Amino acid sequence: MGDLVIRSDHDGWAMLTLNRPEKLNALTVALFAQLREHIEALREDGAIRCVVIRGAGRCFSAGHDLADIGAGETVPSRGWHSETLRMLESLPKPVVAAVHGHCYTGALEVALAADFIVAADDARFGDTHAKWALTPVWGMSQRLPRRVGAATAKRLMFTADMIDAAEAVRIGLAEYAVPAADFDAEIESLATRIADQSPFSHAANKELLDATDGQPLDAGLQREVWKSAGVGPDAQDRIAVFTGKKG
Repeated sequence: MGDLVIRSDHDGWAMLTLNRPEKLNALTVALFAQLREHIEALREDGAIRCVVIRGAGRCFSAGHDLADIGAGETVPSRGWHSETLRMLESLPKPVVAAVHGHCYTGALEVALAADFIVAADDARFGDTHAKWALTPVWGMSQRLPRRVGAATAKRLMFTADMIDAAEAVRIGLAEYAVPAADFDAEIESLATRIADQSPFSHAANKELLDATDGQPLDAGLQREVWKSAGVGPDAQDRIAVFTGKKG
């Protein structure tokens, strides 16, 4: 079976690469099992301050492997795929989906479990559940409307249309797009900039944003004040470095 998901560590950040390039990184139970193992390890790894997930070869992923579905794939438990993506989403560190080429249906559900998506200009996105008479169980119905709004999510889900990187940025599905030729360099630069910041702040800010998502403004403000994580253990060192340079 080999390495269906490859972890490579860099200076403060890790790359998880979906690694079935000969099958356009189509998603199987075996691939998800390896992804889950990496997620569990990353949760405990304090040296990693940012996680990037991407695909090997020609694309991010063409989506859920239809051959697996047709063969009646066996999962460890009901909701196991969704639970795995929730584990990815709830990592106490920033998670970026770096998408090039195809990103359809199940693959889009994986990308949406990241904190945000960066796209190469050759990326194409779509939700084709309706094309195959399927309904989402990995999170599409919940994460897509939260990212792009209910009406836009319905348009994409009802039509099964494919959209390009520019349209993905326009509707807020992707944060920004870069030329494919510059994609690797941009991923490294972005992950390095994130990893340079405080891991304490990353975890605290992510928890605060997730906990208050959808709450009334006043409730969110109250949580920000009264349940603040406060000042991190690295604050004084970071300030000292800054003031030392300034002095």
